[in-house]
Amino acid sequence: MPESPRLRDRDIVCVGFADWDTELWTNQHHLMSRLARENRVLFIESLGLRAPSLAGRDLARMWRRLRRGLARARPVDGLHVLSPLVIPLHRYRLVRALNKRLLAILVRRASRELGLEHPILWGYVPQAEDLIDTLEPSLIVYHCVDDIAAQERIDTASFRAAEARFAARAGFVLASAPALAARLRMISANVIEAPNVADTDLFAGALDPGPMDHAMAALPSPRIVFTGAIVSIKLDMALIAELARLRPQWSFALVGPIGPGDPHTDVSSLRAEPNIHLLGARSYAQLPEVLRAADAGLIPYARNELTESIFPMKVYEYLAAGIPVVATPLPALAGLADVASAPDAAGIAALLDEALAADSEERRRARSQRAAAHSWQARLQEIAAAVAAL
Repeated sequence: MPESPRLRDRDIVCVGFADWDTELWTNQHHLMSRLARENRVLFIESLGLRAPSLAGRDLARMWRRLRRGLARARPVDGLHVLSPLVIPLHRYRLVRALNKRLLAILVRRASRELGLEHPILWGYVPQAEDLIDTLEPSLIVYHCVDDIAAQERIDTASFRAAEARFAARAGFVLASAPALAARLRMISANVIEAPNVADTDLFAGALDPGPMDHAMAALPSPRIVFTGAIVSIKLDMALIAELARLRPQWSFALVGPIGPGDPHTDVSSLRAEPNIHLLGARSYAQLPEVLRAADAGLIPYARNELTESIFPMKVYEYLAAGIPVVATPLPALAGLADVASAPDAAGIAALLDEALAADSEERRRARSQRAAAHSWQARLQEIAAAVAAL
């Protein structure tokens, strides 16, 4: 049997859209930490594309960035992380020009110190185009996992213009949702639809006997869980509250930080319901213990411009853990056999009734087995094959 394709012994400079030490790891963290096992990776933290607010979370982040902004790249999790000093006012042309110059200086210094030559330039944001002349990359990859331009406080015009230029120059484009792929195929001839995947081996451990999250285990069953960022730009708060009122005997557990990326998130309507429990954040390694105690997984996203292009990472995390999954009808999840969907609280409650009544150990293991094909290992092989084809 031929060996599976692998991407190794390469230099990679990745321009992310978040900080490395964020509360919730996303696609960029999972993929780059794995690529760093066999490659030299420089991860460049968020370029401050979202205009800052005066909320405490944003102020703390700005202070941290000021302290690190001129420092050298630091080793973390097997790769190097650079926190470039940027001015988060991208709607101004002169500010964009200054940011580009600062970024080039800092990345050139870091690349020289780390011995990176003609790296793969991997952009999760199209502003990575500012490094093309500096790095002279051997390959450009645009990895689009969200419609970032649809978020509040993003300068949509400059973002879309940069995306059109960067995607056109990319050797290939990875798009995590059908809507993103369709839009980017108007720019690039080589777009690979690559939905978010999961550490399926880790989450499959939830099927085996083991410790349960203490806060989850203390709740009355059935326990319906949501894991992830609790933010009003994504979650349908009214639907969650109505669902809790429709099933007052159930426990609804929301596990994750409140307000990352959306510091004005208001969860008062959730706190008002006695059977909704905001349990706080857990590390990624702790999530299988949360799901081991869950009877079903919930994805209660609002329908808006941002969520039209979202494939939630939690889909295959839930399924690898074996639990039934019910979601609002996100376009990216249409036709996914193991995810039931309804547009309102009454419909979701009815689907959860059915899922809880029909669930069994055998069904859980079957879900987990089907989810196993959607692993980070499989995604890395797909990417390696795309690189080899070029």
